[in-house]
Amino acid sequence: MPGRRLLLCAGAVAAGALAVPRLRAQPRFPERPLTWMVPFAPGGIADLCARAVAEALGPLLGQTVVVDNRPSAGSIVASQAVAQARPDGHTLLLMSNANAVSVGLFKRLPYDPVADFAPVGTVGTFDLGVFAAAGSRWATLADAVTHARAHPGRLTVGTITPGSTQHLAARLFETVAGIEALVVPYKGSPAVLTALRSGEIDLAFEVLGPMLAQAAAGVVRVLAVSSGRRNPALPGVPTVQQAGIAGYDVASWNAMAAPRNTPPEVLQRLSGALNQALAQPALQQRLAGLGVRAQPGTPAELQALLQQEIRRWGQVIRAARIEPE
Repeated sequence: MPGRRLLLCAGAVAAGALAVPRLRAQPRFPERPLTWMVPFAPGGIADLCARAVAEALGPLLGQTVVVDNRPSAGSIVASQAVAQARPDGHTLLLMSNANAVSVGLFKRLPYDPVADFAPVGTVGTFDLGVFAAAGSRWATLADAVTHARAHPGRLTVGTITPGSTQHLAARLFETVAGIEALVVPYKGSPAVLTALRSGEIDLAFEVLGPMLAQAAAGVVRVLAVSSGRRNPALPGVPTVQQAGIAGYDVASWNAMAAPRNTPPEVLQRLSGALNQALAQPALQQRLAGLGVRAQPGTPAELQALLQQEIRRWGQVIRAARIEPE
């Protein structure tokens, strides 16, 4: 009997010894550089925002975070690549309101924007501005709205391409303000600015950050900002709501997401490091220079935001009678 107990004990020790290598074999995260796919071209606000965050995030994770630009309509190319990537946390997506908008713009997407991604957290928000030319007759946004109500279809509003955040924000403004305007889409932001300065259009909806230099130079005037609170860079400029259009609140946003089935402990590590990076004053200041407000958040908050934005922009697209492609 003692011999048998000894044998059983020896067997238990051997089993334990075998278990140790299995525990040690669990891969650490991250074990190699991370790739953050950005669905926009280099040099834009989303790209610059991602690069600033990636630089701060790398030391916290102990690995380099590489930004990989994959621009395409509706963010489809980058989103599909991440949705199909190995769910180990090393391939990430810069998610944005473009992912929410694309649900209403396309008849069919090669992935489910909600089900095929695991949210990590929000990164930042940035405003649009409502701009007039420096010599415009509109001193305030309320003046332009009053004119539009008295002369339906006469107020011209410039934006970039149909289906863009700027274009849909202008159409939403038209609905909420109760006016009938002529929303004119252009190929890009430079063309919008040229049209505004020449008097071809009365107003323009454009991302605020890149236009701050034009406003500082006195080329354009910012009549209002789109979100529900004033922008720190322009404390004297009212929000659209403060200008008299109740219920209007539009802010573009960026976030981080991983493929679905990414392990919970990996998502927790990513989310914690992301929020830690966004709490750094140096990164906050760098983002502020781009017109971006750092916006830490939880995975659950990002999931709720995405679903809310899909519903809202779907309604705007249907109201604007934009046919899905």
